[in-house]
Amino acid sequence: MPLAINCDMGESFGLYHMGDDAAIMPYITVANVACGFHASDPVVMARTVRLAKECGVKVGAHPSLPDLQGFGRREMKMEPAELTASIIYQVGALTGFLKREGMTLNHIKPHGALYGMAARSAPMAQAICDAAKVFGVALYGMSGTEHERVYMRNQIPFVAEFYADLEYDDAGNLLITREHAAVDPAAAAKRALRAIRDGKVKSANGKEVTVRADSICVHSDTPGAVEVAKAVRDAVAPYLA
Repeated sequence: MPLAINCDMGESFGLYHMGDDAAIMPYITVANVACGFHASDPVVMARTVRLAKECGVKVGAHPSLPDLQGFGRREMKMEPAELTASIIYQVGALTGFLKREGMTLNHIKPHGALYGMAARSAPMAQAICDAAKVFGVALYGMSGTEHERVYMRNQIPFVAEFYADLEYDDAGNLLITREHAAVDPAAAAKRALRAIRDGKVKSANGKEVTVRADSICVHSDTPGAVEVAKAVRDAVAPYLA
């Protein structure tokens, strides 16, 4: 599978601005577009999809728990059927904007707390699968977690991500924070290359952790995100499609 670089985008809302999508878009190959439950609104979604089209970037949906105030980074209790309906609702909204631009949905990638909860909980991962089946697209997630086990069991194409700008714990889980700290672009690029070549990364405590990198993720709300995206793109360019 050719390597991809993905980024969570379209996360502004109304007059509130989040990330520099226009500056980052040229350095990625896939955009995960927010669907309104943790960020974004109809105008932002429309603008982000159009920008992706102009840059030749594929678009996936980035649905969330219904937590606009907490930016989708707070855990919530939802019944599986309720979660599936919520994801279908969000992804359905994005597909309308894609259809208008003559584009197709590339994948679904859960956001924030939902992503972390589904990595640990098979019922949560299954609820996401049940939504993805409606749209017939791949799911992004983390290898060695319920993402991979449940998605593969449901015969849904699975794309394993590596996060260039987030820390991992000793068990290989992401350390998801409410706000992303600044990272050194060169260090992020070096981490991404090692993940691709060796399937390894050092945890926040210095332990060697096994990872898989079908796609490298950079975040648009990390301080210095444009520089991080450019450094990662330059480093992994030989592996891109």
